[in-house]
Parts: sequence; C-alpha cells; structure tokens
Amino acid sequence: MKILVAGLGLIGGSYCKAISSYTQHEVYGYDLDPDTIKAAEQCGCIKKGVLPESFADYDMVIVGLHPNAAKAFMNEFMGSFKNGAIVADVCGIKGEMVLQMTEKAIENGVLYVGTHPMAGKERFGFEFSDGSLFIGANFIVTPVEKTDKNAVLTVETLAKDMGFGKIVETTPFEHDSIIAYTSQLAHVVSSAYVKSPTMQKELGFSAGSFKDMTRIATLNESMWTSLFLANRDCLVYEIDQLIDHLKEYRSAISENNSEELEKLLKDGRILKEENLRQRTKENE
Repeated sequence: MKILVAGLGLIGGSYCKAISSYTQHEVYGYDLDPDTIKAAEQCGCIKKGVLPESFADYDMVIVGLHPNAAKAFMNEFMGSFKNGAIVADVCGIKGEMVLQMTEKAIENGVLYVGTHPMAGKERFGFEFSDGSLFIGANFIVTPVEKTDKNAVLTVETLAKDMGFGKIVETTPFEHDSIIAYTSQLAHVVSSAYVKSPTMQKELGFSAGSFKDMTRIATLNESMWTSLFLANRDCLVYEIDQLIDHLKEYRSAISENNSEELEKLLKDGRILKEENLRQRTKENE
C-alpha cells in the first residue's frame, strides 16, 4: 500500500519508522512543520512529504494528531481521500468521535477505523519517535456496526507487521471507560504527585518507586488536556474512586490504626496479585 501518515509527532513519526522498517509499504508524510518533514525525509522513514492536493493518491491515511486536531483534519479532508481508502486515527479517546467519523467516512466513500496504539514515551515530538516503540504493545481497535470488516482486518494486519503484540477489539465507549483508569488517571496522579514541595529535596533520596511515579509527569500538556476533557465523565469517576480510597488510608494512618492500615494494604496486594495471575494466564 501507499500509506500517508498525517502528523509526524511521537506516534506519527514512530508509525513512519515502524512501517518503513518492518513492512514493504511505501510511507509518505504530511505535517504543518516543514522542519519535521525535512527530518523525516532525511532519516528515510518517509519517501517524501506531501501536500493536501495529493491526498487522493493513498490507500491508507493514518491520522497521528491530537483528538481536536484529528477531528478537524478528518472533517476537512475526508472528501479529499481516495474512494475506498482506509482512514485510521490513533487518538486516545474514541466514543462519539468514532460514531461521527464513521458517518463522515461513509458519506465520502472512505473506510474509517478507530484505533489506539497503547504505546508512548514521556517525551513528545518527532525527535523522540522510535520505530521499535510498538514492539509487544497492545493495539486497540474500536469498530462499530457500520465499520468495514475488511478495513479492520487490513489495519490489524498492519499493526501486527509493525510489531504490536496483542490486538484488542472493543466498543468506542468501553474503550473510553477503561482507558480513563489504565492511562489517564495515572497521568493525573503523576502530575499531582510532583507538586509536593518535598520534590525539591528528592535528590539522593529517591529510587525506583519515585521514578515510576513521576516518569509520566513530563507529559504533553496540550494533548492530555484535550484527552482529559473529552473523557471527563469517565475520568472524574476514576479520580473520585481514588480520592475515596486515599481517604481510607489517610484515616487509618492519622488515627494510628495499624489493624485497618494493614488490612487496606493487604487488600491492595491481593488485588494486584490477582491481576498479575490473570496477565500470566493470558500470556500462556
């Protein structure tokens, strides 16, 4: 296929590098920043940068943009793509967008597939893109009733060729509900955690647990703001759940209640051990 990647940031750039490294497909790039296009051309992960006038030349268009920008891009150019082309976004929020873009694609003779590659870094931009980023990662696909099954198969096959490990199909709204817990809440907690004034004294006193808790605080605030607000109901629910549990720990500690604190810690350990057993069983 001739594949166009629109938006060459961390994920889009990594797509270009993975596809050009691990498949026989031709990769082209579109980005508003000419320096980014130049860097992508120089590293050889795209054959060349293109302009919107040539959007009809490609068999697949991968939209590697933040949610608001991705929706704006697809709304503007869905009618510019080749008839029968597959259009797949990589946004971390699906929900209503999948429903809207599915209809928009059908109106324009295009095949839309909502996807979410579960991979990333604490840095962003093309300079941090990596063709091996997706090796062993989960790849979520969110088809709806009107999604073309052959298009889904093509997208999933490409994902496997790029190195993704597990392919998961779910509904757009189930995706948003779960991702609020597994991804978005973690970023909120990390960002809030580093705001303690004690952070300024951590040098020489920190180890793995501190690094694990703070790694994703160096996030892309523009992207994550749009993701959080687009999924605010699910995310607020998870934040409330966390606050309620933290209050239990705080109460046990402030009241010097060793029995209750040990019970809370044991409950958490058992839940995580069960999660680990499920992971092991699934990977067998």
